[in-house]
Amino acid sequence: MSLTKKVGKLMVAGFKGTTMSEEIKQLIHTYHIGGIILFGRNIGTPEEILKLTTSLQLEAKKAGYTAPLLICIDQENGVVRRLGEGTTIIPGAMLLGATHDPSNAMFAGKMTGKELKALGVNWNLAPVVDINNNPDNPVIGVRSFGENTAEVSNMAKNSMLGLQQSGVMTTLKHFPGHGDTNVDSHLDLPIIKHDLKRLHAVELVPFKTCIAAGADAVMSAHVYFPTLEKVDNVPSTLSHSVITGLLRKELGFDGIITTDCMEMDAIAKGIGTVEGCVQAVQAGVDFVMVSHLHNLQEQSIIQLEQAVREGRISEDQIDESVKRIESLANKYTSWKEIESMNTSLVEIGSIQHRNEMKEIYKKGITEVVGPGTPILPESRVLLIYPTNEYALIVEDKRFSTLTMKEQLKKVHPNVTSVEIKTSEHETGNGELIEKAKQYDHIVVLTLNAVQHTTQQQLVKDLIDVGKPVDIIAIRSPYDAACFTNMNRMICTYEFTETAFEVVSSYLVGKSSISGKLPVTVY
Repeated sequence: MSLTKKVGKLMVAGFKGTTMSEEIKQLIHTYHIGGIILFGRNIGTPEEILKLTTSLQLEAKKAGYTAPLLICIDQENGVVRRLGEGTTIIPGAMLLGATHDPSNAMFAGKMTGKELKALGVNWNLAPVVDINNNPDNPVIGVRSFGENTAEVSNMAKNSMLGLQQSGVMTTLKHFPGHGDTNVDSHLDLPIIKHDLKRLHAVELVPFKTCIAAGADAVMSAHVYFPTLEKVDNVPSTLSHSVITGLLRKELGFDGIITTDCMEMDAIAKGIGTVEGCVQAVQAGVDFVMVSHLHNLQEQSIIQLEQAVREGRISEDQIDESVKRIESLANKYTSWKEIESMNTSLVEIGSIQHRNEMKEIYKKGITEVVGPGTPILPESRVLLIYPTNEYALIVEDKRFSTLTMKEQLKKVHPNVTSVEIKTSEHETGNGELIEKAKQYDHIVVLTLNAVQHTTQQQLVKDLIDVGKPVDIIAIRSPYDAACFTNMNRMICTYEFTETAFEVVSSYLVGKSSISGKLPVTVY
């Protein structure tokens, strides 16, 4: 293998469209890139996804690859998911954490892996093993299993093992921990100042647990840890002491180390994406991830090759990375498997799969305050739900809050719905409050109300109307601490269709829920 293709093997690249682009084809043939990342922009029907992944693999074989491509996706489930139409909606981490039963994490992992594998996706960028011990964290939150170190470790391990049992490679993220930040690394560089004793007792525990259980890959965090890296403002992704010293040597991890996307602002607005890729490999990573721009993907490969030729990176290190990448590619897929992929996708999104996951939703959705008065059959119900304007950058914008309206109307004949935008919170809601007085029961959805005082005020004004008010926190469970005197306070942790189906049925007294909070809100 030429040096150009060896270095190219260290690239994970993304592209636009539901069919193979000319740019990605060029990266396959010219550089033998080792991985491809899929986003919502690449996702069509299950048949279209399988056609895409198969075409990418056959193109790689045509280009002379000795091992298949690793094709990855952020299918954490819950708020960060890429699969849509025709696939099963599977609970996200915090909802699973609210069941307090690791077997649910295992089963959800198996189901996720089974559907990904059938679609030709052999690598999942999950589970998130960060501990959400900071209520103000803007980027992890419900992507975490919770705040308890031992529970997060056990849940993450079981999720990982479930994915692996279905034949899908896994990724622990975000090393050495992104749970105790109040900055989104997509937008800036977070700093965590804990000492080594604290890191080993808390943040690193889930990584140690999962590494001991056979972790495949670890994703670095674009977070600066002064305790671990003595040069100011060097994120873990670029830190030799974190990647090689701590993860490789001290924790003994010998799988693939991948970066998070190098176009995130914590890197791009600092050292820059291209030089960041070079320094990440110098630090000891195997894969650099450039998810979006073709020119940055190609320039990163070119500069990495130049760094090897100049002696800034040894070719032996590149060879070791190639060996790890190809070893795991061969473990989780094969040319024979790809060429014989079953085009029948009848199990994906099947009624059986949906019903099995619905049972987990019932075990995780949490009534924090209640039981109150159920919605009576003759009640006139006013449903108020927020526009999804608080989505994280990492989320897929295709998924919406409005499906609650559809689900509640299926189980109750008399529902009027109102969608509220942020701007309307700010200008007052006098007309809405007057309208609410005409109804017998009010259901209001909150979306990170803990961060938005105007949203809190609306809910408080609705409670003051004096009718039964059910509050459904469809994202942050910390919303529960903002309110008193409601009829019921329920946390769904995510605004997925199945979560809304289950909570709607519960509101009218037709089903049960049994989750318990995995974080402290009071």
